[in-house]
Amino acid sequence: MSDQPWGYRMQIKTVGVVGCGLMGSGIAQVCAAAGYKTIVREVDETFLRKGLGRIKKFLEDGVAKGKVTPEARDATLVRLTGTTTTDALKDCDLVIEAIVENLDEKRRTYAALDPLVKDHTIFLSNTSSLCITELASTTKRPDRFGGLHFFNPVPLMKLVEVIRALTTSDDTYQTVFTFAQSLGKEPITAPDRPGFIVNRLLVPYLLDAIRAYENGLGTLEDIDKGMTLGCGYPMGPFTLLDFVGLDTTYYIANIMFDEFREPAYAPPPLLKRMVLAGQLGRKSGQGFYKY
Repeated sequence: MSDQPWGYRMQIKTVGVVGCGLMGSGIAQVCAAAGYKTIVREVDETFLRKGLGRIKKFLEDGVAKGKVTPEARDATLVRLTGTTTTDALKDCDLVIEAIVENLDEKRRTYAALDPLVKDHTIFLSNTSSLCITELASTTKRPDRFGGLHFFNPVPLMKLVEVIRALTTSDDTYQTVFTFAQSLGKEPITAPDRPGFIVNRLLVPYLLDAIRAYENGLGTLEDIDKGMTLGCGYPMGPFTLLDFVGLDTTYYIANIMFDEFREPAYAPPPLLKRMVLAGQLGRKSGQGFYKY
């Protein structure tokens, strides 16, 4: 397969995306924009309309800014179909799961899809923290299962992490890597360990910033300014924490700490208390900053 990697793109004609939230809608958009017939599934019409509306607004804003042509916008939307039924995904060649970070919910999703789809269909999870091998083991196609971890906002972020489970076949890995390239992304191969590559390095940095703030290193603004202007980071750690979501960071940190048992991955007390207080960042209107 590696001799002619691009030849295998043609095997994937129809892509299913399970979940049309912030990540799922972005994934569906880039798949449709890349020329794939894309079917995105949500649990009810309200969530589906919200997700599809997010895609349309993103494309409309792109046209207004001159970054997307009206023809590209229209072609993307024509290739995109929304549904609330699992049955609608039965003819997909590849299905990307982008639902809540909950192992039981993901298992139920795969159990519903497994008997419906074709034998060659590949399952991919957009999980940012769960074990890909464990997810694969809950399906009847562990050799046709992998991780494909996108970054927010999906249409703008070039990176995607391709994760191999212990059971992922070479053919599946090559197909997924090539598929990621066909979306206009830059894929990197990440190990099936909590945090993969990016979060494995990023989360300890964010947690350390919180500890440093707790210990009086400086104000939120000065620490953020120090990292943006002193190190060239596009966002300071506290702006980034609010953007990612404090609950998301806390969840990933706990999984990483459970795996590695290293102090660097232990969530600081302040992070835990802010999550308990519902101060989750931009999504709740308040995190380290108010919005």
